[in-house]
Amino acid sequence: MAKAAWYYYFENMTQQAIADRLSISRMRVIKLLETARQTGLIQFRLRSDAVGMIEQSHQLMQKYGLKDVFLVPEMEQGEAHPNESVARAGAMYIADRIGENACINVGYGDTLSRTLTHLSAMARSPVNCISLTGGVSNYLPSAHSGLFNAQFHLIPAPLFASSPEMAAAIRVESSVSEVIRMSEFSAFTLVGIGPLTESATVFRNGVLTPADMLFLKLHNAVGDVLCHFMDSDGNLIPSPIEDRLISTPLERLKHMHNVIGLAAGVEKAEAIQAVLRGGYLDILITDETTAALLLKSP
Repeated sequence: MAKAAWYYYFENMTQQAIADRLSISRMRVIKLLETARQTGLIQFRLRSDAVGMIEQSHQLMQKYGLKDVFLVPEMEQGEAHPNESVARAGAMYIADRIGENACINVGYGDTLSRTLTHLSAMARSPVNCISLTGGVSNYLPSAHSGLFNAQFHLIPAPLFASSPEMAAAIRVESSVSEVIRMSEFSAFTLVGIGPLTESATVFRNGVLTPADMLFLKLHNAVGDVLCHFMDSDGNLIPSPIEDRLISTPLERLKHMHNVIGLAAGVEKAEAIQAVLRGGYLDILITDETTAALLLKSP
């Protein structure tokens, strides 16, 4: 029992690996670990700060009707970029829940790119990644380099077309509609959430201009998901920008399985809340500070 507990909790061995090491069945290992917990051989103590995170998670789930919330501990000044810590958490969350030959949908943005990089290293078998927007190759330059333990199915189109007419024509192309149809069979959908600031990926990379940002602000936009800009209640902002967008519609997003939003940071809080109010997410992965802001707001 002590050996099984040591290998499992301190050496991070799987139950099957322990069974092979000890020449017993996996079911026997499970029973040994359960007995170790019941008899006190293994004792668990929850840190006080972890208790607070669990309470925050449950409160967020109740307030916004979410299936699950995964919180990253508050980062100290100068530590890892918020996108990096949330991306790592997202990769861990997915890696623990996907099976072999799994399919996941991925949106647009820096956090999603970081998440896929971590997931490719964690996944035990190749993952099929299906893009939900055009322009994904702009921030995944190594998508076909063999670096990733993943197979990418990208929408062969830019994020924004040159005109509404061109966007309409691209959307009905068979190569585009085929990738969109594939997204219906994915077990998880990963989306980033962008604020209406210069730091957002679409503005930082020059995909949209300062004039576009001004237009959106004048029409009460607070942020975006899949580059669909919305107001504080999660309602889509009709605009010429939307008309040129090559992206999965928000109504389709609402009906996808296990939609996970990955975003953190004070500047993103208003945008995250808008996406939550719109009912587009099933699961939220963020940090303690952002969670507190979301709970404090009406």
